[in-house]
Amino acid sequence: MRQFSKPAITVSEQLALLKARGLQINDEARATLFLEAVSFFRLTPYMRPFQIPDDADHRFRQGAGFRQLSRLYDFDRRLRLLVIDAVERIEVAARAAISNHMGPTYGAHWYLNKQLFKSRYDHDRLLKSIESTQRNALKDYQREAARIEKLTQADQQRKKQLLKRRAQESYARHYTLSYDVPTVMPGWAMLEELTLGELSHLYQGLAKDIDRKIIGRRFNVPAPLLESWLHTLTSVRNICAHHSRLWNRELGIKPEIPKQQNFSWPTYLRRGTSHTRISVVLAALHHLMQQVSPHTRWHERLAELLQEFPEISHEAMGMPNNWQSDSFWNKQ
Repeated sequence: MRQFSKPAITVSEQLALLKARGLQINDEARATLFLEAVSFFRLTPYMRPFQIPDDADHRFRQGAGFRQLSRLYDFDRRLRLLVIDAVERIEVAARAAISNHMGPTYGAHWYLNKQLFKSRYDHDRLLKSIESTQRNALKDYQREAARIEKLTQADQQRKKQLLKRRAQESYARHYTLSYDVPTVMPGWAMLEELTLGELSHLYQGLAKDIDRKIIGRRFNVPAPLLESWLHTLTSVRNICAHHSRLWNRELGIKPEIPKQQNFSWPTYLRRGTSHTRISVVLAALHHLMQQVSPHTRWHERLAELLQEFPEISHEAMGMPNNWQSDSFWNKQ
């Protein structure tokens, strides 16, 4: 352990440092604007592919330029936007699939029945979370109601209209103000309050195999595979939401790959046993998007993005250069 001694430096000093390390900067004004919009620290992981490996002074390879660096960052940013778009649609569809099966099968407040969950699932935490959501929603409404009551230029009829409107701004408010038995909202509303991580745990925590299987059929995916994919997508969503590097990232939570030979899957991902790059996530998203939105152009947008940046390494993503020729990407 040693004391941290690196100084904070200005944008002009950052440019000077990059040039001293051998990075070509042809348009300093444009590079300055880029560093003002994207911090030096955030850009650091994108520098590594252009730097001499294991060089203590972090020098750049000969010919490396700031334009290459900014293009790689722009590609990764747009890749994240494309991925988060698919994750959002799949997340919404997963909520609907669980609700559409569990509600009609077990009743509006099915999640109150602890027997529907595995013993290791933290059922009490789920209930406390929903109760907390409703308490906070009620407190927010009460604060707004107190403010409305103090309005001097509004008559009682106008105040009543405002209170009604505020009460309907969220279902958590509406339910708490309208019902007292059961004390918590129905399952279809509860599911909308969960994070993707909580939704993933809930699906995995369902006690009956038949329930998980029926929900998995909505996505044409075996239940264990859907469990794994939702878990991985939670991590990927967090990466995208925090604007972190995705292009050549090693996945911390590795998704399972289909074991059934008749499952449509890229040939290049069936080879070997370890797939830890974004390629396996892109394949899973393509499969799931085909189920959620059969007429989607998501895979075409992915191809267009890669074609726009031909210098980007496909290998760093875990994909071959001819990835698009695999029949998996041409299925409808």
